[in-house]
Amino acid sequence: MAIHYVCRHCRTFLGSIDRSSTTEMQLGLHSLTPAERRDIIAYDSDGEITVKVTCDYCKQALDNNPELSLLSSPLQ
Repeated sequence: MAIHYVCRHCRTFLGSIDRSSTTEMQLGLHSLTPAERRDIIAYDSDGEITVKVTCDYCKQALDNNPELSLLSSPLQ
Protein backbone atom coordinates (compact mmCIF):
# COMPACT_ATOMS: atom_id res chain seq x y z
CA MET A 1 0.00 0.00 0.00
CA ALA A 2 1.16 3.53 -0.72
CA ILE A 3 0.59 7.16 0.05
CA HIS A 4 0.06 9.17 -3.14
CA TYR A 5 0.58 12.92 -3.34
CA VAL A 6 -1.57 14.89 -5.80
CA CYS A 7 -1.91 18.64 -6.36
CA ARG A 8 -5.26 19.81 -5.05
CA HIS A 9 -5.55 22.44 -7.80
CA CYS A 10 -4.23 20.96 -11.06
CA ARG A 11 -4.49 17.31 -9.96
CA THR A 12 -0.92 16.56 -11.07
CA PHE A 13 0.52 13.37 -9.58
CA LEU A 14 3.52 14.41 -7.48
CA GLY A 15 4.75 11.07 -6.15
CA SER A 16 4.21 8.10 -3.87
CA ILE A 17 5.70 6.76 -0.67
CA ASP A 18 5.59 3.12 0.41
CA ARG A 19 3.24 3.22 3.38
CA SER A 20 4.71 0.17 5.12
CA SER A 21 7.96 2.02 5.82
CA THR A 22 6.49 5.33 7.02
CA THR A 23 4.10 6.56 9.66
CA GLU A 24 1.71 9.51 9.74
CA MET A 25 3.93 11.04 12.43
CA GLN A 26 6.98 10.91 10.13
CA LEU A 27 4.97 12.63 7.39
CA GLY A 28 3.53 15.26 9.74
CA LEU A 29 -0.06 14.17 9.13
CA HIS A 30 -0.64 13.55 12.83
CA SER A 31 -0.71 17.31 13.50
CA LEU A 32 -3.73 17.97 11.24
CA THR A 33 -7.07 18.83 12.80
CA PRO A 34 -10.02 16.53 11.99
CA ALA A 35 -11.36 19.11 9.50
CA GLU A 36 -7.95 19.41 7.80
CA ARG A 37 -7.69 15.61 7.62
CA ARG A 38 -11.07 15.40 5.85
CA ASP A 39 -9.99 18.09 3.39
CA ILE A 40 -6.45 16.85 2.71
CA ILE A 41 -6.45 13.04 3.11
CA ALA A 42 -8.56 10.54 1.17
CA TYR A 43 -8.62 6.79 1.79
CA ASP A 44 -9.71 4.26 -0.84
CA SER A 45 -11.09 0.75 -0.47
CA ASP A 46 -7.69 -0.85 -1.18
CA GLY A 47 -6.10 0.95 1.77
CA GLU A 48 -4.28 3.45 -0.43
CA ILE A 49 -4.05 7.04 0.82
CA THR A 50 -4.15 10.17 -1.33
CA VAL A 51 -2.83 13.39 0.17
CA LYS A 52 -3.86 16.63 -1.56
CA VAL A 53 -1.13 19.27 -1.49
CA THR A 54 -0.24 22.28 -3.66
CA CYS A 55 2.47 21.80 -6.29
CA ASP A 56 5.17 24.42 -6.89
CA TYR A 57 3.57 25.62 -10.14
CA CYS A 58 0.18 26.23 -8.50
CA LYS A 59 1.75 27.80 -5.42
CA GLN A 60 3.62 30.26 -7.61
CA ALA A 61 0.48 31.03 -9.63
CA LEU A 62 -1.53 31.62 -6.43
CA ASP A 63 1.24 33.74 -4.90
CA ASN A 64 1.40 35.91 -8.04
CA ASN A 65 -2.39 36.07 -8.46
CA PRO A 66 -4.04 35.85 -5.01
CA GLU A 67 -7.47 36.51 -6.53
CA LEU A 68 -7.36 32.98 -7.99
CA SER A 69 -7.93 31.59 -4.51
CA LEU A 70 -11.46 33.02 -4.64
CA LEU A 71 -12.40 30.63 -7.48
CA SER A 72 -13.60 27.11 -6.74
CA SER A 73 -11.21 25.56 -9.33
CA PRO A 74 -8.60 28.22 -10.05
CA LEU A 75 -5.97 26.11 -11.81
CA GLN A 76 -7.16 23.25 -13.95
